[in-house]
Amino acid sequence: MGKPAEKAFYRFVVLFFNCMLTFGSYFCFDIPSVLQDQFQGNLTCPNATVQNGTAPNGTGECVEGLGMTPQEYNLLYAVYAWTNALVVIMAGFLIDKLGNRFGVFLFSFLTVLGSTIFALGSHFKGTSYLLPLMLTGRLVFGSGNGSLTIVQNRITAFWFKGKELALAFGLTLAFSRLGSVLNFFCTQRFESEYGMQWTLWGGTFLCVLGFLAAIAVSALDKVGMRQLGLDGAIQEESRKVRVQDFRKLSLRYWLLVLTIMFFYNGIFPFIADASKFIQDKYSDYSQKEAAYVAGAVYDSSLVLSAIVGILIDYVGLRGVFAVGCAVLTLPVFALLAFTFVPPLVSTIWLGVTYSFAAASMWPSIPLVVPQATLGTAMGLATSVQMIGIGLSNLIVGQILGTKSSDAKIPLWRWQRMMVFMLANTICCIMTSVVLNVVDHRQGGTLNKTTKRTAAQEDPSAADREPLLDEQEGQGVPNTPDSSSSSNRS
Repeated sequence: MGKPAEKAFYRFVVLFFNCMLTFGSYFCFDIPSVLQDQFQGNLTCPNATVQNGTAPNGTGECVEGLGMTPQEYNLLYAVYAWTNALVVIMAGFLIDKLGNRFGVFLFSFLTVLGSTIFALGSHFKGTSYLLPLMLTGRLVFGSGNGSLTIVQNRITAFWFKGKELALAFGLTLAFSRLGSVLNFFCTQRFESEYGMQWTLWGGTFLCVLGFLAAIAVSALDKVGMRQLGLDGAIQEESRKVRVQDFRKLSLRYWLLVLTIMFFYNGIFPFIADASKFIQDKYSDYSQKEAAYVAGAVYDSSLVLSAIVGILIDYVGLRGVFAVGCAVLTLPVFALLAFTFVPPLVSTIWLGVTYSFAAASMWPSIPLVVPQATLGTAMGLATSVQMIGIGLSNLIVGQILGTKSSDAKIPLWRWQRMMVFMLANTICCIMTSVVLNVVDHRQGGTLNKTTKRTAAQEDPSAADREPLLDEQEGQGVPNTPDSSSSSNRS
């Protein structure tokens, strides 16, 4: 990797396999959302004409499924979030201490194991083992997937800096969301053809592909750092990381974490129940059509993530974008709660604001924490985010009711859920405004234009190769606090 062109090519090969780490796990994460009718349907349909084990929902006909209540169904998402909240803090610290390669193997294996247990649980339909097995599967899956995202972000933040970082984060998110998009487009059709059990095992197979990608990115990361002479320096820095380092995290960091939490509280719990909501409120939508409309959130994110990343890399103003995307999300839940505007308008709109939030909020974390503690910081941020999402899923489950959802959930319950989403968005606006005020008083790091700032401090820094800069420097990656050109989950 002597020439800049060779270094750039190598870094983007690393990025490709790094992106593939979470493709399968993101596909698996939202399978329950697409197959919500099957998860909550009746155990048997003796008086209904059923094809391939299911009957169309929204027509008054029985839907044969696993027999979960809305509360039990939302618990599948809540236990995933809680597991993330507990595991990712220690996972982030372990990654900082033991390195990316340890984390990428361990956590990708846990996603495979968790998805395997979850799929196995579907074979115990109608027994007392069904729910415990599927919850255990989501628990193990959550402990791997959330932590795997931290490793993924840490690898991205090491290999890409400055004006390329938001683009790299955007491409990583785009590949992950490609898994979500294919889930919403393909899963329901696959399930109607082959049944739920084979569908869940198909998701497990995609997680296995992610494990193979983990092997590739680990090898590339090891070879790349060795050729750059940075392997020993990184290990030396890792030995200095201590549990007490979290005390050094700044007020800006914690405000950023709260902003992320409140924004995602309105995204993921909504997507988990969006398909059912669309069928209940807009009676002319079939299950397949409702899944397509709900998946438009991820469709928009898939298309826009890289473009938005380039834009934010060039413009900067990450704090301003954080406030703007939160403000522009408010009308989405108001439309869904109180109007009959076609739901596709709202889901596309939500996907756009989600793209800007992911590209502005998560890449801001490396700007306000030291590089050596980035894994710990990402773990804490993911933990707080997942605590919020888990509580939100529980609250949504209580709002929608504890009885079987074989019949339509009343519209007033759905309206209460959307009002709860609105409340989280308002809290996001408040924390993001305070974040901008504090950032302005502390130098305005989040709202600086990356390219302009780099050129002012060092005229040659704007176009410098990130890894070349590190190699010719002190042999240790620059910390975000010491370089304004440094920069999700």
